[in-house]
Amino acid sequence: MRQKYVVLRDDEKNELHIQEFAELDKEILSLLCGETYNIDTVKSAMADGKTALIAALRTQNMYPPGIYANKIADTVTEMLKAQNGLSAAEVFLDDLDYVTKGRVETAIAEDIDEEAADIDDLLVDDTIDEEFADDEDINISPNSSIKIADDDALDIEDDV
Repeated sequence: MRQKYVVLRDDEKNELHIQEFAELDKEILSLLCGETYNIDTVKSAMADGKTALIAALRTQNMYPPGIYANKIADTVTEMLKAQNGLSAAEVFLDDLDYVTKGRVETAIAEDIDEEAADIDDLLVDDTIDEEFADDEDINISPNSSIKIADDDALDIEDDV
């Protein structure tokens, strides 16, 4: 999913606005959330380090993943340190950039047997016929009865 974060600096109100957009439809970015921060609070968090800045920027409504939060924090730091009056910045992020980054290329096996075995040869197994070819060992008479052990008898009353 592609996302865009817009960081706006409003010096008149001493506020920093961050808006989160996401591609919910193809090629259309929709506004998901917007947060407003006091610039003095953000600068104080910046002084305590990047981790503190990220913690200050994350809210219940906008909680970007770590990779995204790092990029947003870098943009906010650059914006607030800049003396050139930079008042707006955009951060574009795409999940595919991070998914394909760690992908390992697999090697193609070159020594595959090109000639496949005949399926009929695989299905025919003569050893089974040889093992049971002697009918003398199996002695079942059609009139024999099967005796059920007492433990295996069914209790008819339970079935009703």
